[in-house]
Amino acid sequence: MTDRVPIAFDPQGIVLPIASILPLKQIKSSIRSTQKYQQVLASVQEVGIIEPLVVFPQKNETYLLLDGHVRLEVLKQIGETRARCLIATDDEAYTYNKRVNRMATIQEHLMILKATRHGVSEERIAKVLKVDVASIRRKRDLLNGICKEAADILKDKQVSVGVFSVLKKMKPMRQIEAAELLTTTTNYSVPYVKALLAATRPEMLVDPAKHKLTETLSPEQVSKMEKEMEDLQRELKTIEESHGNQVLNLVLASGYVTKLLGNPRITRYLDQHHADIFHQFQLLSESSSLEH
Repeated sequence: MTDRVPIAFDPQGIVLPIASILPLKQIKSSIRSTQKYQQVLASVQEVGIIEPLVVFPQKNETYLLLDGHVRLEVLKQIGETRARCLIATDDEAYTYNKRVNRMATIQEHLMILKATRHGVSEERIAKVLKVDVASIRRKRDLLNGICKEAADILKDKQVSVGVFSVLKKMKPMRQIEAAELLTTTTNYSVPYVKALLAATRPEMLVDPAKHKLTETLSPEQVSKMEKEMEDLQRELKTIEESHGNQVLNLVLASGYVTKLLGNPRITRYLDQHHADIFHQFQLLSESSSLEH
């Protein structure tokens, strides 16, 4: 029997003094003027922290901050002295930075549902996120008509909201196929899913009568597109494993560089003796770890 993979954090969580949390990197003052930072600031002020910080315990009752640098900076700015945290069982920051630092579309949908169930109005949510109410309602109804299996495939992906409207025109089995293709190609755009819709056989559509092919596409072209999509799916599956290994190596390297830059002695040495390399390392770290 395969050994069970141990969970990477204590699911219970804990509230810690902010003074005991040690960031791995400093937030530049320029970040505070970005729209993303301002959205996080408004969200925390209105509804509090949604995602806990992720920390790793050190000696002397201090904790390394693995994920949540922007959220921690916001808490400090508004005068909070304590923060809700998850305790990690290892100190690999890349694990969290690559998986939870950007809220996926479905996660945002679930957050909106949770907020409305707790009595938060759609107008207030729209104000916090600085969007119109219609946008909040679209995200609230995001999964109506989407089968559970397709939703599970896309639950942690940055998918355009319009993609779900197109998926709803497909039957569940085709939704699953399309979601797998979107994930394999890492292309979550509306034009791509519309191409998948155009290549979908009528019997796999919810209402074939309402789905009219573009006038420029003949039945022969549609048939050819279907075949090309099937061939593409087979080809993508053959390279998926090697691509995954390459991405993992890139994630490991990026995480290692970020961890190095968290050591003041190393950053000081690089800055003094290898300024050009140090600058590139900084760009790599910032591009891979900016959170919301």
